[in-house]
Amino acid sequence: MTNRLVDATSPYLLQHADNPVDWWPWGAEAFEEARRRNVPVLLSVGYAACHWCHVMAHESFEDESVAGFVNAHFVPVKVDREERPDVDAVYMEVTQAMTGSGGWPMTVFLTPDARPFHAGTYYPPSPRQGMPSFTQLVEAVSEAWTTRPDEILESASVVVEEISRHTAPLPPSAVDSDALAGAVVSLLGEFDRRNGGFGGAPKFPPSMVVEFLLRHHERTGSVEAISMATKTADAMANGGMYDQLGGGFARYSVDASWGVPHFEKMLYDNALLLRFYTHLTRVTGSERHARVARDTASFLLRDLRTAEGGFAASLDADTEGVEGLTYVWSFEELGDSAAAFGVTAEPNFEDGKSTLRFVSEPGEDVRASLLAVRASRPQPGRDDKVIAAWNGMAIAALAEAGAFFGEPSWIVAASAAASLLASVHVVEGRLLRTSRDGVAGPSFGVLEDYGCLADGLLALHQVTGSIRWLDLACGLLDIALSRFAVPDSPGAYYDTADDAEALVRRPADSTDNASPSGASSLASALLTASLLAGADRSSRYATAASEAVTRAGLLAARAPRFAGHWLTVAETLVAGPLQVAVVGNGEDPRRAALWAAAVAHVPGGSVVVSGEPGSVPLLEDRPLVDEAPAAYVCRGYVCDMPVVSADALVTSLTANTL
Repeated sequence: MTNRLVDATSPYLLQHADNPVDWWPWGAEAFEEARRRNVPVLLSVGYAACHWCHVMAHESFEDESVAGFVNAHFVPVKVDREERPDVDAVYMEVTQAMTGSGGWPMTVFLTPDARPFHAGTYYPPSPRQGMPSFTQLVEAVSEAWTTRPDEILESASVVVEEISRHTAPLPPSAVDSDALAGAVVSLLGEFDRRNGGFGGAPKFPPSMVVEFLLRHHERTGSVEAISMATKTADAMANGGMYDQLGGGFARYSVDASWGVPHFEKMLYDNALLLRFYTHLTRVTGSERHARVARDTASFLLRDLRTAEGGFAASLDADTEGVEGLTYVWSFEELGDSAAAFGVTAEPNFEDGKSTLRFVSEPGEDVRASLLAVRASRPQPGRDDKVIAAWNGMAIAALAEAGAFFGEPSWIVAASAAASLLASVHVVEGRLLRTSRDGVAGPSFGVLEDYGCLADGLLALHQVTGSIRWLDLACGLLDIALSRFAVPDSPGAYYDTADDAEALVRRPADSTDNASPSGASSLASALLTASLLAGADRSSRYATAASEAVTRAGLLAARAPRFAGHWLTVAETLVAGPLQVAVVGNGEDPRRAALWAAAVAHVPGGSVVVSGEPGSVPLLEDRPLVDEAPAAYVCRGYVCDMPVVSADALVTSLTANTL
């Protein structure tokens, strides 16, 4: 049998289309049905690459008797958190408040008007470690709804009242050079000096925090900052969380030493880490860092690129229902190459298998041979929906890495993804969040979609010189400023537009977690756009970026681990943004040499554009010098004299660095 999910564009929802549970997609119709039948809504939220989502589906949602009870006593609603991050955010806040923790699958019970009254995450098929079974849970909730409805409705009202109490924006607080130095000190206190990274297990890649530390080192010369960044980068790249054969990073490590991953691979992680390792290579010159960046780019292009030119959301943690099946090896399978990958006769995973680490270079022949063996194994499933925000991150990373490493095909791939987003996701100037097989999904873009895609388009504008990407980015930023701003609170933003579906609370989370918050991604794009756009927009964007960072100042001071992107943007503001405008005719090799020198030596947060004089705003009023290509360097509001040689440009760019 099939249920109402059979026509969904989300691969996660399609995974549940054949469940005996009669799932409804999120929407008014489901809640109307709950009101008609006077039953609660069972909300189940997850995503396609989630291991425990698969486990709970197999144990409970595929069980005919469980499904029969659920269908009789609830309206079951299934949500893909990646497609509806707004729904996920609202009810995850409830789950964390009620239970003290959160995660996926998320299980929430709602009244027919969508107010939550009970929440949890994974429930087993039989009681385990203090948890009730899923059957016990639904029976108890149904019994309470039938016998104590007034009590449940009152409880739901209290829950909504409580979460609504904590939605006011933080008061403004400056993020100046002292605050940034203080954030580094705070991070030192949480730094794992033995293993790299922050905190204990499980360990997630702190992509934005290490980007901030790198940016801080570039501005101040801080030894502590660069030490934390490089130790973490090396530990992640040498551990099992990094795919030593095919490139790319898993979502997190289950242990503190980065040895055993949770095997799902997410687009956003790999886009953020590709960008970071590219920037790190510029600072360290390390061949190892360069190799990781190159292989991560190859992973994106080989394993996540879709037929339409976009990038798929993720690869599954499981293969044929077994976690990590594709990726782990026995000592015997590796033979003479085992030592290079840190594998011994004592396995570090399950069923006598181990994950691979980097101990020494095994050689390209060995790597290629093992990769061929792995390719013959069953492969993990792929969630091939295209998410606007995550593709924006990939566009930015590939554009910047392609320019730095001299890989024009990466820039072409970034341009193809941008073209897909422009043609499928942008409808009448507004942004849709997802598409699949070139068909747009039903969900409207949230703030992170606008901010991250604008950021990616601005990076693409810089490496291509195309005005198309600048114009599209500025259009998205203008909509974000008008539709997402919190009234009477300059610098504060909601995560949903003012005309989006009304939920029990309008979400507004400025915390940077596994990926940048919507507000910090918007601030980053606004700051970059203020350096690239024409005079009519530049000042407005700069003011908005500064106000947003100030609004996040208390967050950055109190919890820098969860404000990495904010701190990165603040570093650029404090340093004084740097602009490099390279003008020259056509394919003049002298212009290309100036461009390459700029890309190789600018600090993080800078903008570099090359093209014909006057072809884009940054190149206006910047003529050739004695008919020769020239580079114009400006820091903040102070500009150097133009230079015509790559050596002179490098001298100009490095003169004020520590």
